[in-house]
Amino acid sequence: MVEPGHASAENEERTLVINYYRDSCPQAEDIIKEQVKLLYKRHKNTAFSWLRNIFHDCFVESCDASLLLDSTRRVLSEKETDRSFGMRNFRYIETIKEALEGECPGVVSCSDILVLSARDGIVGGPYIPLKTGRRDGRKSRADIVEQYLPDHNESISVVLERCSQCGRTHCVKLVHRLYPEVDPSLNPDHVDHMLHKCPDPIPDPKAVQYVRNDRGTPMKLANNYYRNILDNKGLLIVDHQLATDKRTKPFVKKMAKSQEYFFKEFGRAITILSENNPLTGTKGEIRKQCNLANKLH
Repeated sequence: MVEPGHASAENEERTLVINYYRDSCPQAEDIIKEQVKLLYKRHKNTAFSWLRNIFHDCFVESCDASLLLDSTRRVLSEKETDRSFGMRNFRYIETIKEALEGECPGVVSCSDILVLSARDGIVGGPYIPLKTGRRDGRKSRADIVEQYLPDHNESISVVLERCSQCGRTHCVKLVHRLYPEVDPSLNPDHVDHMLHKCPDPIPDPKAVQYVRNDRGTPMKLANNYYRNILDNKGLLIVDHQLATDKRTKPFVKKMAKSQEYFFKEFGRAITILSENNPLTGTKGEIRKQCNLANKLH
């Protein structure tokens, strides 16, 4: 029998388990949680980053931290693709990795750090028990990112096939709803705020200009987003479609009405996402540094 936290060739296909590091690094999850808490106190916007990380990494074929790999001379990083526009704070994953390496060198994978930091970065939301035991991939999937992650102007049908959005929206993704004319489906009371945040018809793509999807509780996980899109305050066209399409409107209304229902479904979605085709057993590796595959050290 193989204990959690120890891989073997005979158990290459082993699945994820709760508390995988209980023997090999008992403090692992506590260290991650404490680091996430410290980073949030210093940099509030890390909460958005943790959630975007798990979505962008785990949705693209496998939950294996391929998102974190830097570009090489031959291969583009997923971080540098158009779909990853506005993503940053990757260095804080390295901060957590360094803390773990100090306690248990070469034990905790970057993919588990990515998943658990997303869970622990949820402020005001439910606690979600997540399995661990992922190993890290060795290659970027930049060439297939667009096959998995929907763009901001995709139809609701495409989005339903892939995912939904949360957090905040960068101006370059929504100015087409403001210029040259304001989209009549937008709530007039919300338009002034959007124009104030995005004053340029052609915003600088390198500038950090954005509008929050939820102005009421932007730094906490809550169901206000669904209330907003029912009130025509969605920022993207897909937000408007989500609230009006017959396939999604009933769920939007349930989310808007019940925070408890939203938390339950959110937790279920994070769990499913986190368990998407992970590398386990002897597949992949445990990176020494999250932005580099071991062979490049």
